[in-house]
This record gives sequence, structure tokens and C-alpha cells, in this order.
Amino acid sequence: MRSYVLQTPRLGLRSWLPSDEAPFIEMGQDEAVMAHFPGLLSADDTLAMIQRLNNHFNTYGYTYFAVDELSSGNFIGFTGLANQTWESEFTPCVDIGWRLHRSSWGNGYATEAAEACLKAAGPQFGIQQVIAFATNTNLPSINVMKKIGMQQIGTVQHPHILNDDRFDHCVVYR
Repeated sequence: MRSYVLQTPRLGLRSWLPSDEAPFIEMGQDEAVMAHFPGLLSADDTLAMIQRLNNHFNTYGYTYFAVDELSSGNFIGFTGLANQTWESEFTPCVDIGWRLHRSSWGNGYATEAAEACLKAAGPQFGIQQVIAFATNTNLPSINVMKKIGMQQIGTVQHPHILNDDRFDHCVVYR
């Protein structure tokens, strides 16, 4: 049985396992999943990201957690909290983020997992403020931000989307 840092009625959020690598590589190479990011991720980029997320968890006790659908036990993506230090008027900060396998879209999983992370941010992790960023075109993520009670506080030019004609800016929610 897997050990979960956070659990909802349908989802378990946990640290990353080697068994997550192949499905997460697949997600990083799915154009629909990655449509609001600068590009697809190579297998090496994905494995490096998992290593960074595990290191973040080991240092802070939170990360973008691997998410399992409890009824099936399947890994479906990530949701969680991570320190962001890229330069902007809103950083450094703790960001809430999510990315789910396309087969898991439309089930309310991102909202459910994000709500669990927000509820745990202060009492479990000692985080006083949580920020969320999304490209201005990422309406599904913006809708999740609104559903979990976040309010838009501004916009920012994220360095990873500079000179990318698909995105004007990122919206910032708190």
C-alpha cells in the first residue's frame, strides 16, 4: 500500500516513485498536455524534473506531488506546492500547480487535489501565502484557480515564455 502525504476521497498525493517515470514521460510528450508550456519535454528533461521535485520534497516537505487515482491506483499526474525563485514582482513565492494526464481531464481531479494542497499549506507545511501562475491562454487552469477560491492579483511575463507568440503573459492568482 502506498503512503500518501495528502489524501482526498478520490486521490492520493505522494512523493515520486520510479514507476511514475514512464507515464510522466508520456505526459511530457503529449502536445495537448503541454499546450500551455514552452515545449514538449524530452525523457531526460522529465527525469530531471522528477529528481528536482524529489529534492524539493526532501528539503521542504512539499512539492508538486505525484497524484494517484485511488480507485485504480493509477498515477494520473501531479498537483502540489513548489518554491519559485525566478525573478518577478511576485517571486520568490510558493506556487500551486497541476498537470494531469489527458485521460484524467474533466473529472474535477485538478480542483480536488489543489483544494487539498491549499488546505494543508498553512497547517501542515507552514506556508503563509500561495500564488498560482498560468499562461493567459490556459483557461482550464484559470478556472481551477477560481474554483479553489483564488483571486487574480496581476500579470507577469514569465521568463520561459518570452518571445513565444502563443502567450502574451501569465496571469497571477492568490
